Amino acid sequence: MQYTKLGRTGMNVSRLCLGTMNFGVANDEKEAFRIMDAALDAGINFFDTANNYGFMIGKTGITEEIIGKWFAQGNGRRERTVLATKVHEDMFDPLDGPNTKPGLSAYKIRRHLNGSMKRLQTDHIELYYMHHIDRSCSFEELWDTFEGIVKNGLVDYIGASNFPAWKIAQAQEKASSRHFFGLAAQQERYSLLARSIESEVLPACREYGIGVVAWSPMGGGLLARSSEDSFRSRGNSEDFKRHQAQLEAYSKLCHEAGLRERDVALAFILSNPDLTAPIIGPRTLGQLEDSLKALEITLPEDMKKELDRIFPGPGIAPEAYAW
Repeated sequence: MQYTKLGRTGMNVSRLCLGTMNFGVANDEKEAFRIMDAALDAGINFFDTANNYGFMIGKTGITEEIIGKWFAQGNGRRERTVLATKVHEDMFDPLDGPNTKPGLSAYKIRRHLNGSMKRLQTDHIELYYMHHIDRSCSFEELWDTFEGIVKNGLVDYIGASNFPAWKIAQAQEKASSRHFFGLAAQQERYSLLARSIESEVLPACREYGIGVVAWSPMGGGLLARSSEDSFRSRGNSEDFKRHQAQLEAYSKLCHEAGLRERDVALAFILSNPDLTAPIIGPRTLGQLEDSLKALEITLPEDMKKELDRIFPGPGIAPEAYAW
């Protein structure tokens, strides 16, 4: 397994991040345990979850509960895991009252952190993400709250998810003025089909030394398969039709190189020095083992150029802006 620093922190994390959104939703507890055990055995020490995972079946918190039960088995499972979870979303807890709606107030962060730690059966979180922006909440309130939970040893590092570049800069400048570390990681949608963050978000993160974790590296599954029938079975027919010419050219390129589409999609992200790790979200143990193959691939420069031709990036701002 390959390892890298999480941004400018001293913490080493694996180049693949285990996403857990499917735990308790697309698989059961037993399979989730097998996947997590195999991930650690393979050297994947970076696990990603969120307090509201399970919302797809109306059971928020179920994924954290499964991870907590897995930790409770002992044998170094918790100690070997760099754990990331998130706060912002509605947990549908009647005790939250009017604060149940999505947001990042100090009140909600503290309550939901306590809830996450109980479900996860742990007394601390390595990386605590703001799942989304709360535009009604100031960084004065946010950094007051996050500084407190960091100083109390409840959280090691703070991250953000789905923040634009200007918000990242604002967060870091406010943190710096308080002599606080600020953001250690930024989680963003990034794939060959979604490259908009290359324009401003990635340069901002590079400038501030923030690690970047990519969600949906397979483009919602479109980059993992190449036939229209397979996409239709996943309910993605319209998405496939919109990108059909690109996906067909992509599939042809991969086959000519003797590589699978799914492996090239991950290898593309792994080849970007600004990226800490893509999040893989296996539903089965076989899918986890399958994902490890991407670590063995080094994309040749001519193939990278062809990928840029098929899936052109936005270019770096402001030079790439249309005049």
